[in-house]
Amino acid sequence: MPNFYTENPTLKFQLSHPLMTKIVSLKERNFADKDLYDHAARDHEDTIDNYDRVLEIIGDICGNIIAPNAENVDHEGPQVINNRVKYAAGTQQNHDTLAQAGLYGMSLPRRFGGLNFSMVPYVMSAELVSRADAGFANIWGLQDCAETINEFASEEIKQEFLPRVCKGETCSMDLTEPDAGSDLQAVQLKATEQPDGTWRLNGVKRFITNGDAQIKLVLARSEEGTADGRGLSYFVADNPFDNQIKVRRIENKLGIKGSPTCELVFTNVPAKLVGSRKLGLIKYVMSLMNGARLGVGAQSVGLSAAAYEEALAYAKDRRQFGKAIIEFPAVFELLAVIKAKLDASRALLYETTRFVDVYKAYEGIESERKLEADEKAEYKEYQKLADAFTPLLKMFSSEYANQNAYDCIQIHGGSGFMKDYACERLYRDARILTIYEGTSQLQTVAAIRHVTTGSYLKQIRAYEAQPISREFESLRKRLVALTDVYEFMVTTVLEKKSNEFLDFAARRLVEMAGHIIMSYLLIIDGSRFGTCSCGFSKSVYVYLNYGEAEVMKHAAFITGFEPESVDTYK
Repeated sequence: MPNFYTENPTLKFQLSHPLMTKIVSLKERNFADKDLYDHAARDHEDTIDNYDRVLEIIGDICGNIIAPNAENVDHEGPQVINNRVKYAAGTQQNHDTLAQAGLYGMSLPRRFGGLNFSMVPYVMSAELVSRADAGFANIWGLQDCAETINEFASEEIKQEFLPRVCKGETCSMDLTEPDAGSDLQAVQLKATEQPDGTWRLNGVKRFITNGDAQIKLVLARSEEGTADGRGLSYFVADNPFDNQIKVRRIENKLGIKGSPTCELVFTNVPAKLVGSRKLGLIKYVMSLMNGARLGVGAQSVGLSAAAYEEALAYAKDRRQFGKAIIEFPAVFELLAVIKAKLDASRALLYETTRFVDVYKAYEGIESERKLEADEKAEYKEYQKLADAFTPLLKMFSSEYANQNAYDCIQIHGGSGFMKDYACERLYRDARILTIYEGTSQLQTVAAIRHVTTGSYLKQIRAYEAQPISREFESLRKRLVALTDVYEFMVTTVLEKKSNEFLDFAARRLVEMAGHIIMSYLLIIDGSRFGTCSCGFSKSVYVYLNYGEAEVMKHAAFITGFEPESVDTYK
């Protein structure tokens, strides 16, 4: 009976990070709920124990229900019947099992029926679900919509919708349209205010994940005569299943087939305004998208974990020339690199999540009382770190998931090209990860300012100063040298005073920063984790070798160009 949580000590290890003490204290408001709810945590150890127990339940469901269902879900897929979505049988079982176990609304306050968990165990659950079935992770992960409601909606709206999420009602975020993909300022679905203060929605949405959900967050144009983001507001709509919201079709996708991606027609749909008018895109969607990118990071790490486990099992079992193929250098090198990329992206995932946890906790406290000066400073610092690390996480983890799925097939050889093995499904599922919630190219656009302003360099230097195991001192020296190369290349590019050249070099500069950051995170985690049978310490060495080569490659490429050379690529 596999348990995806208990069999992986590198996950539980993340709950022991030193910053978790602060995160738990802030989230629990110094354990104020213990006198109000019997099931509320009484201290830090009690909280971590609660996280551990719930994750063990999720790990069991993932290993014994969601993962075994994944192949049939991929083949069966959802259907549209009378303008409604019917999930594949396995998808429905997955959802019902998690809902019956009370696992939806994990991060929501207890007063709405949630568990009041911090983001770390919630993201960990998303990684576990994604390892089991990356397609179902989209349905599970859309409970992020409830976080937006909790953060920005009125108390009346919270009371109406959040207890329903905790009971397992499904959510969707309805943003894109046929003529508004990444350019959400072009959204045209119309919101019309009624005399009683409610709203009606009319128009079409496209590429909506889990589009026939019961609770829908909808970006719509509320201000007549506008054509940009300042005319958009955010609404919560109830899906009454009475054909006011019709599912026109489900997209026939390459992968994540269990997750219905819908085209929707809204006809006079009642809705309620979330927050203030005109801030739909500028404030609320941006907040939701950052959360979604964290979710894709977890989804990517989960898929990488699945790819590694499939590749490892096959390499141990498959024999050629009288021995298991894992004994051949070409194969064990591939496996070692898959594992190193998995461990590196996981380290980045939980570091980013901790930053988000702290700043979101302070954001919640600020809505209750005025922050002290030191709290305000810490709030801003962690918010800045979360903003810097989120695009880095989304880009690297999704790219690595694709690379790992590719290499998983390579280890399987010709068998990996057949439907008989899960690796071909993983390969198809991985492809969307670098595209939705902002392509890797858009993540570079978001990340490059943290290169030019020195945010990444400042954090790298902070990692450089942290105490580490003597075992890794030689690796730190190599990283210090790489950081000097990175700093020199940033200066070199900026001195050209060419925005076009900066844009051309941006992806390479961002990747240089990312490789150094992930190498430091592995060293720091390796120093705390010590030796174990999971091979984590090996990943420290393998990833630094890999990252070092990548950094030097990018430096050589940038050095060989002058601003006018960019025209060669046009």
